[in-house]
Amino acid sequence: MTDEQIKRILDDEGYQDDRENTFRTMLGDFYNRKMLFTATFIWVWGIAVMAGAAFCVVRFFNAEQTIDHVMYAALFVCCIQFLALTKIFAWQLIHRNGILREIKRLELRIAELSKNHSV
Repeated sequence: MTDEQIKRILDDEGYQDDRENTFRTMLGDFYNRKMLFTATFIWVWGIAVMAGAAFCVVRFFNAEQTIDHVMYAALFVCCIQFLALTKIFAWQLIHRNGILREIKRLELRIAELSKNHSV
């Protein structure tokens, strides 16, 4: 990657050196146009799994046999575990954007240092 390409990528992403990696900036990176499909996918799956968990809770309290109690309790635990997995996946994607930005910034700094050192 050339220096101009790295600078252009950093400018396209709106990177600023003084921009901190706060929770607000991480959420802003996650809910941008490039991540729209992924954010929508995560929200749809999250809502579907929460609905499944609510369904299991209602059916658990309406069940009369012990086997049904066990089945709905197990399904509820599975739904909650899948919801936690979905949230962890989203959190990793949020951090991925920040890490990629920092790597690009380091590439640019290394390119600048190699230019200054070779002169």
